[in-house]
Amino acid sequence: MMIARLACAWASVAAFQLFGGTLMAQIGAPLPSLLIFAWLLGIIVWSAFGVVHEAEEIAHRLGEPYGTLILTLAIVIIEVALISAVMLGAKGAPTLGRDTMFAVLMIVLNGVVGIGLLIGGLRHFSQGYNLKGASAYLVVIIPLTLVPLVLPNFTTSTADGTLTTVQSIAFSLFSLLLYGVFLLLQTGRHSVFFMEPASEANVPYGAAYARARMQPKPEAEAALQPASASEPSHAPSGGSTRTHVLLLLANILPIVILAKSLAVMLDYGIVRLGAPAALGGILIAMVVFTPECIAALRAITANQLQRAVNLCLGAAASTLGLTVPAVLLIGVITDEKVVLGLSSTNMVILSMTLFLSTLTFTGTRTTMLEGAVHLSVFFVFVVLVFSP
Repeated sequence: MMIARLACAWASVAAFQLFGGTLMAQIGAPLPSLLIFAWLLGIIVWSAFGVVHEAEEIAHRLGEPYGTLILTLAIVIIEVALISAVMLGAKGAPTLGRDTMFAVLMIVLNGVVGIGLLIGGLRHFSQGYNLKGASAYLVVIIPLTLVPLVLPNFTTSTADGTLTTVQSIAFSLFSLLLYGVFLLLQTGRHSVFFMEPASEANVPYGAAYARARMQPKPEAEAALQPASASEPSHAPSGGSTRTHVLLLLANILPIVILAKSLAVMLDYGIVRLGAPAALGGILIAMVVFTPECIAALRAITANQLQRAVNLCLGAAASTLGLTVPAVLLIGVITDEKVVLGLSSTNMVILSMTLFLSTLTFTGTRTTMLEGAVHLSVFFVFVVLVFSP
């Protein structure tokens, strides 16, 4: 399977490098356009699943939070590549970055969290997670969300939710620095916050942290994880960590290279169908984050809620921390208009999502009720896309 996936991906890359002009010239004819779009989409999604697989292999070797961190960073690299390809290839897409980031937040924080908590409640009644880790994610997500997506609507230097060059550079540095500080704490001093809770009865975090610091890393993680959660979701395959890192890159590169061609097809399809402009961002978010969302749901089914929390909240944090600087940088370099400020309706939905997420992840257990509420908000988001 792995060899076939890589062979198809790199064969597609070769085909578009050699005959891309001829293939793209077919855009306009309905059947060829549909076939080319299906080909590109299938290869990119299949390669994305390869990225998830290799990231999970690395996760089994490095443990949490490094495993989910590698996966979320790999997925965000793909997202940034797709957004950059559309923005650089199709002029007049000023809201694409905003729409994609907002779609990721809605899909991850409402759609996946809602479905996951419903599944977890049905299978396990209620599930526990590390409260400190979830709180740390939310503390970072709230400013990373409100500053780029809401604040531009209230600044007076520019109109229409845009930013000045000075504001773009300052907000980019703010996002990178805040996310960088979070990564340093997540992988260093506070890494214990992102591991499975010690038991059903919460061990004081100071004691858990001290115990983990006094033990070698593998023993520390085992001490902080219940037996059911410490079992991997699948048996790791052979090969060294370096081999799986190389395979991870080999699956990412075809997606990045093919992103430009897919971007052209997306732009053509949306214009031809007369679909809402926000649909482009939603499609990119769905293409990129579907494998990671499936990984999160699998973790919840296996009663590994902390891993799912790391994936979902980590995806939100990394998307904002890395995509915002990339989008603003493209706007500054190309002198293209970049609109980040959300509409009034979407600001209400975003505020509701952040408030509900804070309530959901301020206890130590989750139930089906929270899942139903998050799914309801996601349903409202989908309706407003097509009927604003």
